[in-house]
Amino acid sequence: MGAKRGKNYTAELKARVVIDALRGDLTLNEISVKYRVHTTQINRWKQEAILSIKSCFSGNQEKIAQNDQHLIDDLYRQIGQLTCENGFLKKSLRK
Repeated sequence: MGAKRGKNYTAELKARVVIDALRGDLTLNEISVKYRVHTTQINRWKQEAILSIKSCFSGNQEKIAQNDQHLIDDLYRQIGQLTCENGFLKKSLRK
């Protein structure tokens, strides 16, 4: 027997549900009926969204930018090394 799998919801639907939940114009039951999503699931998505928003403002973006810069520097170093090796091999083949 296979494992029981739940429904797969798109990110767009999740975002709409969470925005409605955060606005507070509708109750959780109304949102649940509107999008056919259980209220427990709405609460989970809402908590995930709140945590994501917090991390957005916590300075993690700077860490990501630093990691990206290290990756870019490493790639440029590799490009330089491969360019030198390529030039050396071209000269070796001409002889």
